[in-house]
Amino acid sequence: MTLAPTLYDFQVALSHVDRSIDQPQLMVKLARHPSETMQRAWLRVLAFCWLWEERLAFGKGLAEPDAPDIECRDYTGLVTSWVRVGKADPVKVQRAVDQNPHARVTVMFESPQRMEAFLAEAQEAKAPRVARAELVAVDADLLSALSPFDSRRLKLSLTFVGDHVYVDCEGQSFDGPLTRGSL
Repeated sequence: MTLAPTLYDFQVALSHVDRSIDQPQLMVKLARHPSETMQRAWLRVLAFCWLWEERLAFGKGLAEPDAPDIECRDYTGLVTSWVRVGKADPVKVQRAVDQNPHARVTVMFESPQRMEAFLAEAQEAKAPRVARAELVAVDADLLSALSPFDSRRLKLSLTFVGDHVYVDCEGQSFDGPLTRGSL
């Protein structure tokens, strides 16, 4: 018998200064797979909020390895955003770029070191079209600071300014850089 996912409700006051987004009450509902760490769950929430747009939704993620963790489709069903978080396979990212030519393909890593390892793997695997994907890494210290917050209902404030994120969760403030990478 398989274990059921744990459902989390994040009430987010989202501000993305560069994109002129101000969502004072964004409800983010996340199903956390039993094998998923809280750090990865937070990474998915940060990616969702950083890329937020209408119709953005969590994908099947760990339950279906080839599916994106987050995706957005237009009204015709065409994928406009394809997002992977955490450890990504360069060959699968290249396949996503190839299969979704009109989509913004993004990979968000849990640390700059993991992103650098991914770039080395992509070069070794001869996956040049990974260069068309947007690569970004969240500060590992920020994720470590957020991981202990594992309440099923959380209120938080997220502000993105340039390549920096500010988080206020349960009265505590954290911040960290978003590091971009390219092949």
